Amino acid sequence: MQKNRVLVVDDEADIRELLSMTLGKMGLDVDCAANEFEAVQSMQKHSYDLCLTDMRLPDGDGLKLVEHVMRHHPATPVAVITAHGSAENAVAALKAGAFDYLSKPVALTQLRALVNSALKLPSRKNGESADAPVLLGDSPLMQQTRQMIEKLARSEAPIHISGESGSGKEVAARSIHLKGARREGPFVPVNCGAIPETLMESEFFGYKKGAFTGADRDKDGFFQAASGGTLFLDEVADLPLLMQVKLLRAIQEKKVRKVGATGEENVDVRIISATHRNLADAVRDGKFRQDLYYRLNVIELKMPALREMRGDIPLLARAILARNGNGAGQPAELSPPALAALQDYIFPGNVRELENVLERALALSSGTQIEVDDLRLVPPRVADPATAAHAADLPLQEHLDRVEKERILKALEQTRYNRTAAAKVLGITFRALRYRMERLGINDELDAKS
Repeated sequence: MQKNRVLVVDDEADIRELLSMTLGKMGLDVDCAANEFEAVQSMQKHSYDLCLTDMRLPDGDGLKLVEHVMRHHPATPVAVITAHGSAENAVAALKAGAFDYLSKPVALTQLRALVNSALKLPSRKNGESADAPVLLGDSPLMQQTRQMIEKLARSEAPIHISGESGSGKEVAARSIHLKGARREGPFVPVNCGAIPETLMESEFFGYKKGAFTGADRDKDGFFQAASGGTLFLDEVADLPLLMQVKLLRAIQEKKVRKVGATGEENVDVRIISATHRNLADAVRDGKFRQDLYYRLNVIELKMPALREMRGDIPLLARAILARNGNGAGQPAELSPPALAALQDYIFPGNVRELENVLERALALSSGTQIEVDDLRLVPPRVADPATAAHAADLPLQEHLDRVEKERILKALEQTRYNRTAAAKVLGITFRALRYRMERLGINDELDAKS
């Protein structure tokens, strides 16, 4: 069986020797280069399964080599070695397409973990795991999103997924995981907004027996549970500032300390985060640490809103109806007027709301065809023609916010301000409704009226 081949690029002979010996003991064939020129020459002669380069080279820098490999040998993952504490270089390399990075002095355990992970990358010919979720849609926006996911899957860079509630952020994160080197490891999703602040440290990092009342055994945290895989931090903007400090250190050092423990333990975890909020605004308002923001937001994946992809609604609707069925022995269909109504609707809850609307319609429809009335869509209210004309002159986001606010207020009125019931009417989760009411200032208005 042919051995995997690695190229080591470093101008210091003793480091080349150390890395070469370590990789050789892992059963790998190793070639060495002392500078960028030699590295480029070697890559013209041989095909490599991994390139490991120092960021400082006598005839250039590792970043230029990363860019060269991405352009001429895109199937070869590149990892860079940076000076201790040089976060800027590491981030620049990851943005350029580097698979991952190591800090000097190189810890051999981390080196072995990185190499093993890189060698597990699926080849571009083999594709990804059959279990990878599919983001449906033929619109240019969705095609671009899928292409970006393919690219991000071939990296270990921290990814931040932004987008509105219901736009598929967790589906995208799971897809990145299952298309990448960690696909055989665990995918651990964590809702940061659902964990009580007093339990956060023990939930994330674990605890030792006797660390506090009720700690009757050692317990691993989310980081340990995700070892060898991906930790997905959903609604990361909800983390309190003290926990942000501890999370930053865990990401930087790749180590965690259990509550009640005296020592740290290495963790091998890829971080993907997401939030429906604007993290840059949270940084500006002092609610999110800037240094953590730069660590998490190395590369951003923006999930498009459903209203930006109205042409994909028929395809999505057919897939949702086929998946759910209606118990009548044949898949339900949308009548032409019902399909037109869906395409005219703004979907503040995005794909998740579309799923909820169609599931409800399946329950309400009497036959195999879903009519407009079965959808129970609540149209946006427009007070009068003058108001409508003014709305057309507003910036798009302001207009959409106004329409969304009107729909939420109408649902609250219909349910006598029962928020759980209003969320069901809107076809969104209670948590999504709570966030939207806060963002649109509805809570303040209701408090002022009471």
